[in-house]
Amino acid sequence: MSGPWSAEVWRIASIALLGFLVGLLFDRPGLFTALGMFGYAGWHLLQLYRLEHWLRTSRTLNPPEGWGIWGEVFHHIYGLQQRNRRRKHRLAGMLSQYQKATAAMPDATVVLGPNWVIQWFNEAATSLLDFKASQDVGQCIENLLRNPALGEFLAKGAKGTLEIPAPSDPRLTVSLRVVPYGDEMHLLIARDISERQRLEKMRRDFIGNVSHELRTPLTVIGGFLETLAEEAGQDSRWAKSIALMREQSLRMQNLIDDLLLLSRLENEGQTSTPEPVNVCDLLGAMEADAALGMAGKDHVIELECEPGVGLYGAERELYSAFNNLLVNAVRYTPTGGRILVRWYVSTQGAHLSVTDNGVGIAPEHLPRITERFYRVDPGRSRESGGTGLGLAIVKHVLQNHDARLVIKSALGHGSTFTCIFPPERVCPLPVSRVSGGSQELH
Repeated sequence: MSGPWSAEVWRIASIALLGFLVGLLFDRPGLFTALGMFGYAGWHLLQLYRLEHWLRTSRTLNPPEGWGIWGEVFHHIYGLQQRNRRRKHRLAGMLSQYQKATAAMPDATVVLGPNWVIQWFNEAATSLLDFKASQDVGQCIENLLRNPALGEFLAKGAKGTLEIPAPSDPRLTVSLRVVPYGDEMHLLIARDISERQRLEKMRRDFIGNVSHELRTPLTVIGGFLETLAEEAGQDSRWAKSIALMREQSLRMQNLIDDLLLLSRLENEGQTSTPEPVNVCDLLGAMEADAALGMAGKDHVIELECEPGVGLYGAERELYSAFNNLLVNAVRYTPTGGRILVRWYVSTQGAHLSVTDNGVGIAPEHLPRITERFYRVDPGRSRESGGTGLGLAIVKHVLQNHDARLVIKSALGHGSTFTCIFPPERVCPLPVSRVSGGSQELH
């Protein structure tokens, strides 16, 4: 037993013994012992009152004077108070530093509490989001940023980013990102991306204009090369050189076609009036393109298509995306490989997957595989005739159809590219329009 409690036990015993001895003098030992215990209990009640009164009303830091076990209690409570005050000072300092840091940020920063209520925002939010500190704290952010897309964005859990016109100037565009933390707390960060969008538009326009201007001279060059090839015949002095020029001219033409398609996808965005697309018919039409890319490889291509299921979208864009996935599988699968193309529906929506048993992709390349001109193996891509734009086209087509691309691959064990379309994009097809089933192409 510790020192204070040992002393307290001796104190109780001493009071009881003293009461008993005094009671013997008056022939009432039990009464005087009880009176001693009542006095001891009353003293404890007095100390409890002093403690409660100090905690409730006192504005001083020092605790009441006490002795015995109560002196220890006062001392420990005082220590807890001191540690609590130091902790509060540290937290206040951290909060002050956080507010200074966020206030200095060039991006608008808004602290949102439960139900998306504004609790604090920095100076950048006053200029970019047109917030007013005197009246907007405590308001729901949807009441201030009146944009239908924002309500839908928050209702879906505020995942990813949202681009909306800036409330302070509709000519500007802000990108909103919401980061959850704590208990129903969120940090909203708004960034002015107008300049980035302007530069991106300039880049797209430049690529589109240059590609369009190059198309005509390349067509002329291709025509003359075809004529030269016919006139040269089997003349070994020129046939090889002309064939090489025609090959490079065709490769450049394919590159320009892909650039123009990518530019159109970026500029036009989502199709305003999507129409039902028979995916099974679309996959069947891909047979000719796959056969052209399989020269000398003797692949086996299996098509599995769930009948009666179509998509709302743009048929030409979907054909381009699906065909790029199939052509890539053909290019990067060694001779005699097997490629499986599946169209099916699950609880997540509709899926178009292309699986091959080819060379596969190393994990470090997967995050960048859909960037334009990104090549896992530049030498192998040039030999196969790829432009480096196929998966970039796939990505933009899927974005325009509210879909996403999932890639699973292991080096040396093949790859699976899966396009996942949301349920609202799926449409039923009449039986007369269905052409499904499974077939093999060689």
